[in-house]
Amino acid sequence: MKAWIGFDTSCYTTSLAAVDEAGRVICDHRLPLAVPPGQRGLRQSEALFRHLRGLEERLDRLREAIGRAEIAAVAASVRPRPVEGSYLPVFLAGSIIGRAVAAGAGVPFLPTSHQEGHLRAAVEGTCLPQRFLAFHLSGGTTEILSATRHGAGFTLAILGGTADLHAGQFVDRLGVMLGLPFPAGPALEELAARGRPGAVRLPVAVRGMRVSFSGPLSAAERLFAAGVAREDLAAAALACLATSVLFLLKETAAATGLDTAVLAGGVMANRQIRQKLREDLPGMRLVFARPELSTDNAVGVALLAFDFTAGGDRHG
Repeated sequence: MKAWIGFDTSCYTTSLAAVDEAGRVICDHRLPLAVPPGQRGLRQSEALFRHLRGLEERLDRLREAIGRAEIAAVAASVRPRPVEGSYLPVFLAGSIIGRAVAAGAGVPFLPTSHQEGHLRAAVEGTCLPQRFLAFHLSGGTTEILSATRHGAGFTLAILGGTADLHAGQFVDRLGVMLGLPFPAGPALEELAARGRPGAVRLPVAVRGMRVSFSGPLSAAERLFAAGVAREDLAAAALACLATSVLFLLKETAAATGLDTAVLAGGVMANRQIRQKLREDLPGMRLVFARPELSTDNAVGVALLAFDFTAGGDRHG
C-alpha cells in the first residue's frame, strides 16, 4: 500500500492527514490551538510554536496510521492563498516538517496553499465543469473566485470578496462579544438555534461582488448594548451572513454565466447558511465540503499530493 501525506498549519488548527491509492482517508489528526477566553486570536509567534509542538507530538500517530505503507508524496500548505505576497509565519511549521518527511522518504514534495486545500476537500468525489465559481469564506479569507482545476491544484482568479472584515472575523468578533469561545462558529450556530428568526435584523451590505461586514458588526454591537437577547442577535447574524452570500452568488452567476459554485471554508460549515442557500438558489448547483472537511484540515492537502503524483482528479 502507498500513502500520500498532507500537512496544514493554519492560524488555529494543526492538521496532518494521509490518503491511500483510492483516495480514502487513512489518517486525519487535528489539534485546535486554544485561545484564552475573551481574546480574538494568538500572536503568530505563539501559534507557530504550538504548531511545531503539536506536529512533534502527532508524527508518531501518523506513522501508526499508515503502518507499513510506502510514502508516495508529501504536500503542505506553505501560504494562505496561491497569490504573490501571500504569507503567514504559521505555515512555516507544516512546510518545514513536510519537507523533512519528504526528504527522509526520498519522495516528491508539493508546496500548496491553505485555500487550495479547502477547495480540494470540498470537491472530492464531485464531478465539476471545467470552470466554476469558488467561494472561500473563513476567518482569514473572504473571496469570490473563478476556478479551473488542473492536476495538482487550481488556477484561480479573484472576482470579488470582502471590502473590510472577513466573514469569519465577523462571526468571531460577534461571538467574543457574546461571551462565546474563539473561534466562535460552532457556538454561534448553537446559540442562534435558540433565537427567534426575524426578531431583529442586521443590514446586508453587498454591492456587486463586494461585501462589507463592518457595518453589520457595528449594528450588532449597538443592538447588544441596547439589551437584545444573545440568541436573537446570533440568529440575526447568521441570517445576515446567509443573505450576503446569497446576494453575492446571484450577482456573480449573472456576471459570469457560471451556474456551479463550490463553497468552502469554516463559515460554510454552518448548516443554517447551507440550508438557506439551497432553498433560495434552486437553479444553481452548490457544492459544499462534507461537514467534517469544511473546517481547517489537511485532508485536501493530502489529496493534492495524490493528484500531483498519481493522476488523481476523481472528482472529474
